[in-house]
This record gives sequence, C-alpha cells and structure tokens, in this order.
Amino acid sequence: MQSFKVRETIVELLVRIEQDSGYSHLLLDHEIKSRSIPSKDAALLTEIVYGTVQMRIRLDFYLSPFLQTKKKIQPWVRNLLRMSVYQMQFLDRVPDHAIIHEAAEIAKHRGHKGISSFVNGVLRSMQREGVPDTSDIEDDTKRLAVETSHPEWLVRRWIDMYGWSITEDMCRANSNQKPMSVRVQPLKISRDEAMGELQKMGFEMRESEFSEQGIIIDKGNILKTWLFDEGYVTIQDQSSMLVTEMLQAEPGMAVLDACSAPGGKVTHTAEKMQNKGSIAAYDLHAKKAKQIRQKADQLGLTIIHAEQGDARKLQSKHEPESFDRILVDAPCTGFGVIRGKPDIKYNKQEEDIGHLAKIQADILEQVAPLLKKGGLLIYSTCTVDKAENNQVIETFLAQNPDFVLDKAFFKELPPMTQQSPGQSAIGLQLFPQTFSTDGFFLTRIKRV
Repeated sequence: MQSFKVRETIVELLVRIEQDSGYSHLLLDHEIKSRSIPSKDAALLTEIVYGTVQMRIRLDFYLSPFLQTKKKIQPWVRNLLRMSVYQMQFLDRVPDHAIIHEAAEIAKHRGHKGISSFVNGVLRSMQREGVPDTSDIEDDTKRLAVETSHPEWLVRRWIDMYGWSITEDMCRANSNQKPMSVRVQPLKISRDEAMGELQKMGFEMRESEFSEQGIIIDKGNILKTWLFDEGYVTIQDQSSMLVTEMLQAEPGMAVLDACSAPGGKVTHTAEKMQNKGSIAAYDLHAKKAKQIRQKADQLGLTIIHAEQGDARKLQSKHEPESFDRILVDAPCTGFGVIRGKPDIKYNKQEEDIGHLAKIQADILEQVAPLLKKGGLLIYSTCTVDKAENNQVIETFLAQNPDFVLDKAFFKELPPMTQQSPGQSAIGLQLFPQTFSTDGFFLTRIKRV
C-alpha cells in the first residue's frame, strides 16, 4: 500500500475515533483486516493513529498559535494537521518537508486547493517558527495535563485522590507503551516449555511475578507464532491474571463470572480449575457472550457456560448460595487502561464516574447473595478512581454485615505488591507506572 493511501486511511480513522467515540484498538484492527494492509504499513498506521490520539491535547496546544482563524476547521482537516504535527514532533523516520508535502496532497485530494494551501501554510509556519513551549504554562496541573495529554479535570481529580507525585508518574506512564504479557494454557504446555519454544524463535522474555502462568514479552511478535495460533498461549495483562490468581478457584468448584467478556479471566479460571467443575459466565451483550465461548473453544476449555445476561438480574437464573467463588470484574471508566485505549480519556466525563459507581454497587448487591457461606468474591475494575473502587466496597460492607474483607487476601498478594503505593486497608490499587501493568483495583470479600 502506498504511503499516501496509508495516511489517508489514518485521517479517516482519526475522525471516526473522535466523532463516533469509537474504540481505537477495535477500529484499527478492523481496518487492517478488512483492507488486508501489509504488516509494514499496518505498523506505521498503528503507530501514527495511537500516537496522534494519545497526544491529542498536546498536539492541539502546538497548533493553537497557527490557527488564528474564525473559520470553523473541518474535523478531517484538524486531524490531518494533528497527525502531521505528531510525525514532525515525535517521529524521525520521515523528513518534515515530505510530511508537509503529503499532508497538502491529502488536503487537495479530500478537499480543494484552498484547504491544501491552508494546511501547507500552517505546517510550514510551524516548521519555521517552532512549537510553543509547554514550560511556559504557569499552572503546574495544567502544564502536566497538556504535556501528557490528559483532560485537566481528570488530572486534578487524581491529584486530590493520590497527590502530585503518583499522578505525575501515572500521567507520564500513560504516554508510554507497556510490554505485552501472555498466559500459557497449562493443560497444553508448561511455562518453562513455552519459554523454551519462544527462545528458539529469538524472543526475549521473562517470567511474570503476578502469575505462574504469565510471561512478559520484551521482544518478538507472539501473534505470529504457532503457540498463539493453536491456543497454547493467550494475550492477557499481568494485572488481569492476578485477579484470577487471587480468586483461588479449585477443581470441582461452582464459579460465577458475572461480567465476563472478553473472556481472559474466565478462561484463566477454568485453567486454574484444571477444566473440572462448572463456571457460569455472563455478559450484557449476546455477541460478547459468543466471544467468550469462542475463546474457551480455542483454548480447549469445556466447563465454561457463557450466556447473555445482566449481572444485576442473575438472581432470576440461580438459587441463593449457589457458588463457591464469584468474580465481579465490574464495568468501569477504564482509566487504568489508557495506554492501550487512549481515546478513553477523552470520551469519559466526570459525571460518568458516579453513574458507573451506581451500576457497580447494584451488581455487587445483586450478585453477593449467590455466594455460599465461606465462599470468596473478588471485586475488580480496570480503573484507578476511588469512587469506583474503595467507596463501592466500603458502602457494600457497611450495608451487608454477612460479608467481610478477607484478611488472607492481603497476605497472599505477590511479595512485590506488599509495599505498593496502591496498597490500602480496602484492597490493592495497581498503578500503570508501578509494575508496568494496566491500572487495576482488586479486593476479596468473604461471606461469613
């Protein structure tokens, strides 16, 4: 595919991500597959799309002095400018003059000569005069928000919760890629065997300390290996693996995964149970329940029974005290996975947090009666907001005296997390900067 076509595709994707609040990773994956884009071009496309979305606020700050016009700029033109500035400021493989020329050509092709001249003029002025310096922003919080491209309200909220140091580290970590991690299917292969095979292929990797099934990939494309194709390994973040490890599901148990899609934790649970027992898995959407079944089939797991179902209405499907273990991986704002889904930070508003916290509380209230006496329930989210984590748990425990925090949970956490800045009396908050994982909250409740 020609470079021109790749960059035209990038403009289209950026507009769709911004206007339709589309998830960047899903749109990217669909576009690459549907257009059969070669891997070299796909890598460039992915890098520019992710980078431009990730740094959108900073790119707009760079552009603002050069857009002193009362005319409304069309979304595709603004995104063409953003992607061009991203390449000029953050990538060095293409010379500035080539980036500017190609942007002007795309503008002419998609619009007309006037738009082409406008785009050319803005980019040449920036090349000549340089971009504004973020160090000139006097307000510390605003400067951090612009430099790391986070909404200012979100940065202020995190500072109120965790202080300046943790917030700054989190914002800067969100701008960097994290290493990929995979989970072996132990009923097919051991971790040592899998690492041996990967070593033969030239991979650089290390063991995860969060799960005995986890491998951190530092170099190599796992998606192009037979291990991935044949279900010997599956991609999963270490923080997500830790959730299942702490669930402590054993062979023969009855387990409920109330909010199961996309299926990483439920398949991991089935593996921990040695594919013996039963797991009832639900998702609000039938399509996602189907994805769970497909993932289980790929990994050769037969004890997972995935159906469409609202986690708040599962008492109509199951008798009280039906399950030995329950996992509530609740729907959340997703502020812990910004590195992989950068559009999240622009698509969520502060009022969304309260709305989601209400849903989380409702799910917990409705699912908890299905737990047997002495059973364990894990509550987890992929966010870093206390309103969705600590406060949901505190409220639930205050209103349900039959349930308590399981003190053994804190002793069983991996040693490396014991002194984590996110450790609290309520649970463990993983920050993206601490162990280079997703931001994740988890805690364990026991029915007494």
